[in-house]
Amino acid sequence: MTYKHGARIALGCGLVLILASIGSSAAGPAGSVAAGARFQAASGSQEIVYKPMPKTGKKYELGDGNYVVYDFSERPKMGTVILKIQIFNKKGEQITPYAIKGRSDMPSMRGAHDSGDVEFKLNRKNDYLMPVNIVMPGDWEVRVTFFKDGKPVYYGSITFDV
Repeated sequence: MTYKHGARIALGCGLVLILASIGSSAAGPAGSVAAGARFQAASGSQEIVYKPMPKTGKKYELGDGNYVVYDFSERPKMGTVILKIQIFNKKGEQITPYAIKGRSDMPSMRGAHDSGDVEFKLNRKNDYLMPVNIVMPGDWEVRVTFFKDGKPVYYGSITFDV
């Protein structure tokens, strides 16, 4: 065996050891994924539930007397489309009491095309706007979080197909 082959074997063994240590530390305190999941649940953290929102153009009550209506700049297709959200009070007046963040992704390929958190911007008409980059056909979801005074007050899910 030459030096070159011995170095490859040593490098391969080192990589196996590194991967094994990462796997065991990620598994949790009892060394299993199930034990890690129990640990998370016992610590009081709750999974966020995004409530499905109706189709475009329909009113949707946010729970505080305000309602939301959303639409896209055009029918969603490959490329970038703009998601527009409008908020109205009980009197039907358009208002802007929230900061809104959105995150677009494909539920069937969760994480593969994730946009990360994107803050909606207000235009002059007081519409909340967010670009959604659609990179392939399939099922898409935009998860929106409404914030008031810096705290999340509502989680919604907008789904559509391309």
